[in-house]
Amino acid sequence: MAKFFSHESSYVDENVKIGDNTKIWHFSHVLNGTTIGDNCSFGQNCVVGPNVKIGNGVKVQNNISIYEGVEVEDDVFLGPSMVFTNVINPRSFIVRKEEFRKTLLKKGSSVGANATIVCGVTIGQYALIGSGAVVNKDVKPYALMVGVPARQIGWVSKAGNTLKFDENNEAVDSFDGSKYKIENENLILIKE
Repeated sequence: MAKFFSHESSYVDENVKIGDNTKIWHFSHVLNGTTIGDNCSFGQNCVVGPNVKIGNGVKVQNNISIYEGVEVEDDVFLGPSMVFTNVINPRSFIVRKEEFRKTLLKKGSSVGANATIVCGVTIGQYALIGSGAVVNKDVKPYALMVGVPARQIGWVSKAGNTLKFDENNEAVDSFDGSKYKIENENLILIKE
């Protein structure tokens, strides 16, 4: 049986899988059918599910709801009070649960505080979404996105550092020496 921590003020429904060393803090609720991996952290006042899949090593800060239709891969960071939607044209008087759009956050991506992720998009691996941005279209791997609506202003490394490119469209991350190259308007990791 998995060994995880859930604060006494939080609720974990039946039919939920939570991995080892995951922590669920104050006033949070994990709903039916949700799967959460190992070594995750959920701050206070989070709602997850129903039927949501969260990978390993995910950090979810305070005041976040992760709705059905959202999938979060390993090592994703979700900043305080960021928002997911799951229906493109909500109306309180029309039930549209059959219209939930899939939203996918790929491995290692990060979303800043108070950003909004409009349903139906994929955020590429290691992409960085700036605080307060509104993402309404797919984001390339390693892209640095800011603004309303979000637009790409550069590229980041796996470590989240902004990359500066030479005349050959290559960059080296000062954090770990990894090397990147722009090819066909995409960033490629060429040496770890």
